[in-house]
Amino acid sequence: MGEYIDLLRGNRNYRYLWLGNVISLLGDWFNLIASAELITDLSNTGIAISYLFIARFIPQFVFSPLAGVLADRYNRRTIMIMSDILRALTVLGFLVIRSPQQIWLLYLLTILQFVFSSMFTPARAAIIANVVDSKDLVTANALDSLTWSTMLALGSFLGGLVAAIFGAETAFIADSATFLLSAVAISRVSVHIVKRAKGAAHQGGWLDFIDGFRYLRGAPLILGLSLVKGAGSLVWGSINVLEISFADKVFPLTHPILSDIFHINDPGTATLGIIYMASGLGTGLGPLLLRRWLGDKPERLLTGITIGYGLMASGIWSSGLVNSLPLFLFSTFLRTIGTGAVWVFSAALLQMFVPDKFRGRVFAFEFAILTLTQSVSIFWAGFAQDSMGLALQQVATTTGLFGFFVASIWMIFYFRNSARASQMVAPESVK
Repeated sequence: MGEYIDLLRGNRNYRYLWLGNVISLLGDWFNLIASAELITDLSNTGIAISYLFIARFIPQFVFSPLAGVLADRYNRRTIMIMSDILRALTVLGFLVIRSPQQIWLLYLLTILQFVFSSMFTPARAAIIANVVDSKDLVTANALDSLTWSTMLALGSFLGGLVAAIFGAETAFIADSATFLLSAVAISRVSVHIVKRAKGAAHQGGWLDFIDGFRYLRGAPLILGLSLVKGAGSLVWGSINVLEISFADKVFPLTHPILSDIFHINDPGTATLGIIYMASGLGTGLGPLLLRRWLGDKPERLLTGITIGYGLMASGIWSSGLVNSLPLFLFSTFLRTIGTGAVWVFSAALLQMFVPDKFRGRVFAFEFAILTLTQSVSIFWAGFAQDSMGLALQQVATTTGLFGFFVASIWMIFYFRNSARASQMVAPESVK
């Protein structure tokens, strides 16, 4: 852990960027669990939960192209701060939702919140290479993953308790406060403004967007890496819906001693917090352990993605076969070791190889594909339960088998491009 601590100590800008992420992520998990509880109370159907997640993802797909252009044209720190402030105001609107007749407002506010999130995510992904030396990019991404997973474990557990004991309203207020604190932390980041070469002026929003596509078309390895998360989310996206149903219908936390101690009014919400905690442990430990074993060379990071796909598919498939909460948590842990590796190593490779002038658009494209495929997977999970008559376990095992198919497609790409990755030269970092 020494190199991660050294990065935080020695790099003031990354330290504040990381601190803002810690604060914001804590609130995010409060928000997700509170929203899941609210949608379950208002309309306890699989498709209604699917619509909640689609409302979180589709806006990010639609607005990511614009977000990428903005991240390459304007100050990325300013974009992040404005996004945090607007999200802080938006989530307070959830407090007025009281009845099933207002479910449309829940979806509308969720859409609005994630429109602003679509501006934040590519800007943050692109700015990391502006504040971190190229030799530290894998370290920074691994630390981000560890942070995400730690906040998932801590935030989801606390969020589950807060929502179960005090209600969803308290969780929404906490989420709003964390966005404001995140904006304060990010305001302390000092980023050098990249000066474009003469003749590299912006061509206009749409032409800038098309120019980013031309770059990807001419760089097959970069294009493939930008699709890694999207391909994975075709598989892991559905688990967002399934684990809510597993928590509420299959493994609710009804232990009498725990219920008496914590005065749990909603056993399903409490279980969901524990499931997210297991997810946090997997996504945090996975990239760290695989990185220690594989190292930071590009071709080895590609190997890590390959292993990650296999673990992801195995974890989802096995989650449909188990009959106890401990075994389900183990399957979740296995799955998230894989998804963590896929996420961290693909992001680090893109930051290594994509020039700064294209970085915002490349990450926006990656994020757009990710949210689109995740939405498809989520809709499948709800539709399969409600319209196809499949049990939760059947949906999980079917999704896991599809995951093995996706992993086999990746294997073809891996064998064709691993040698090319070892020969690529990273563009000079600009800070």
